[in-house]
Amino acid sequence: MIILFYLAGAVALISTVAVILQSNIVHALIYLILSLLAVAVVFYTLGAPFAAVLEAIVYAGAIMVLFLFVIMMLNLGKFSVDQEKSWTSGRVMLVPAIMSAILLAQLINVLRNYEHSIDVVEVGVLEVSALLFGPYVLAVELASILLLAGLVSAYHLAKK
Repeated sequence: MIILFYLAGAVALISTVAVILQSNIVHALIYLILSLLAVAVVFYTLGAPFAAVLEAIVYAGAIMVLFLFVIMMLNLGKFSVDQEKSWTSGRVMLVPAIMSAILLAQLINVLRNYEHSIDVVEVGVLEVSALLFGPYVLAVELASILLLAGLVSAYHLAKK
C-alpha cells in the first residue's frame, strides 16, 4: 500500500507540473484530471475511501469535465495559443518560480517545527451528508449556482 501511495503521489506531482508547462489548454486540463485522480488514490491509501470517491466523482468527474466542455465550446483558436506561449516564457515565469520557492521553504520550515499530534476521528457518509444538507445547504446551493453562472457567462462571452 505504501508503494501505491508514493506512486500516486509521483503521478500527481508529475501531472501537475505538466499542467503548468502545457501550452495546449485541453491537454493541460486532461493532465489536471489525471492529477486529481492520483490525489484520490492518495486519499484512498491514507484510509479515507469516502474522500477518495468524492475527489474522483466531484472534482475529476464533474467539475473538470465541465471545464473541458466550456473550453471546447469557446474554441479560442490560434491567437490565444500564441498569447499563452508568450505568457509562459522564461523571464515571465521567473517571479512565480521565486515565489513558489519561498512558499516551499516556508512550508518546510513550518512542518519541521510542528510537534502536535493529530487525533484521528472517523467521519462517515451520514455525518457528512447531514452537514451538507443541514446547516450548510445554502452554501452548497450557492456553490452550484456559482458554477452554473460561470458556465453561462463563459458561453455568453464566447458568443461575442
